[in-house]
Amino acid sequence: MKPLSLCVAALCVSAIGCQSVEQSVAQFSLVSVEDEIDIGRETNAQIRKEVPELKDAETTAYIAAIGERLVRAASGPKYPYSFSVANYKEINAFALPGGPIWVHRGVLQVATNESQVAGVLAHEVAHIAERHAAGQLTKGIVANLGLGLLGAFLGNSGGADAAQAAAGLLTNGMFLKFSRDDEREADRVGLQILRNAGWDGRGMVELFEILQRESQSNPSSVEIFFSSHPAPQDRIENLRSDVAEVHGGTRDTGRFQSIKARLHKMPPARAMPQQ
Repeated sequence: MKPLSLCVAALCVSAIGCQSVEQSVAQFSLVSVEDEIDIGRETNAQIRKEVPELKDAETTAYIAAIGERLVRAASGPKYPYSFSVANYKEINAFALPGGPIWVHRGVLQVATNESQVAGVLAHEVAHIAERHAAGQLTKGIVANLGLGLLGAFLGNSGGADAAQAAAGLLTNGMFLKFSRDDEREADRVGLQILRNAGWDGRGMVELFEILQRESQSNPSSVEIFFSSHPAPQDRIENLRSDVAEVHGGTRDTGRFQSIKARLHKMPPARAMPQQ
């Protein structure tokens, strides 16, 4: 961390008595873009050791192409985004600090058109572009909920410090725990990214509607999603009026349907291990 950041951190800690953590954190971040990238790289390496990655070149290239198109439409720092597919049947996706994004195979299998998959990825891109991970990490540090991470940010950047922070992220599940405000912003910004990249914004709402139906017919398939995301009903209501205002954009492609057929011929995706 730079000396100026240390001064700001000290001022924040001293101000906790007269301001809430939320108010203080809103004014600054203890985590630089470089910190985010280092932590995300280390965390992603650990996740690859624990999560079964789908090793199908055509599917991963397809997801990467959607992701790259979305990233070109996003604002914010120029992170080294990457896109991976977890070979899990449950419906979920998550973003790590500094660029890595994972989507479960279950999303591809329940989606009925390409704009729905792009909507999921756009939401995760928005989390990264808006630096939500940096905000959540800062809140944890300031509130003394993440003291195990403090040394990483007050010492030298990168290396063992980033590895320590990554271990803390995995242990505490912090990379999954965005606030409701973060989730609303990721929906709003993600919808803008989705449209700017040329997809039909209705895809984002449709995927939430699919989640609702799955929660009734197959609750286990969405349990992990609901553990880290707000329920979709409020999000549908918040987005529906925005979606109704603008029409147009890609809804589906032959390539998406080809990928769906390809996945159907593969051995079934795994179930996530019970925690």
